[in-house]
Amino acid sequence: MRQLTAIRESVQTWRSLEKRVNELFELTTLAIKEADYSPREEIQQEAREVASNLEKLELQLTLSGEYDARNTIMSIHAGAGGTESQDWAEMLLRMYLRWAERRNYQAEVLNVSAGEEAGIRNAIIEIRGGYAYGYLKSEFGVHRLVRLSPFDADHARHTSFALVEVLPEAKEDLDTKINPADLKIDTFRASGPGGQHMQKTSTAVRITHLPSGLIATCQSQRSQHQNKEAAMKVLYARLLELEQAEKEAERAKLKGERVEAGWGNQIRSYVLHPYKMVKDHRTGCETSNTAAVLDGEIDEFITAYLQSQVGKNK
Repeated sequence: MRQLTAIRESVQTWRSLEKRVNELFELTTLAIKEADYSPREEIQQEAREVASNLEKLELQLTLSGEYDARNTIMSIHAGAGGTESQDWAEMLLRMYLRWAERRNYQAEVLNVSAGEEAGIRNAIIEIRGGYAYGYLKSEFGVHRLVRLSPFDADHARHTSFALVEVLPEAKEDLDTKINPADLKIDTFRASGPGGQHMQKTSTAVRITHLPSGLIATCQSQRSQHQNKEAAMKVLYARLLELEQAEKEAERAKLKGERVEAGWGNQIRSYVLHPYKMVKDHRTGCETSNTAAVLDGEIDEFITAYLQSQVGKNK
């Protein structure tokens, strides 16, 4: 039923666009026939909107992977650089939350571990929306930041790293099964900010899948039940990745090989000093509008990556 609903929505989208094109053609034909130039601006505006929608739909056609249409679970880990990298990890977290907001996707922070002085050590977020994984799989890898340090009294230039991992949401009833007897569930008090209730009761949950050794932890929700649900989502996603890697050697297609968040591994550089530039090292795509990128405008980089993958497949 889910597949049928998705197909119906896709067909309806294309038919709606086809209808707009036909109406635009009829309006243009009529205006030319009657030598009436008054609707020129209306026609041009509609043509631009149709072209923009068509470009988005054509890009979506490149998302034909088995999991591309699904929601996604992203993990952000501070790398080499101490407090600097922890602050950078928090900046990336905000960037992806803003990207989701711009696309009217739903985003939820499932777990976050605060840094010692500033920023975050790591965070897990779930982003729900059409083709969320297909778009965001381009973000897997090491992200490098170069800037004048706000934590350095001398305001020296620092380089920071953070690792972003991207997983497709697992469908519990279709992708993988978990035997409850294979789970070890521990509860403990949540650390960091969260109010008296979270601090005084054991709301945080750690789930260990004994056969694989995989661990999923969540402490950001208000109740133990909510934290358990969030941790299970992460565990299912990680088990799906593990099973696919073992059965079909598709680890690279899901999230790529595990790399260290340090020198030589970055997929994208964000330079704020001595000049402003964001450059993707895989595609060569770059922009000087660093503020917009850090505010979630990353579609240019996502599109360039997807188009580069189509070229490789051909």
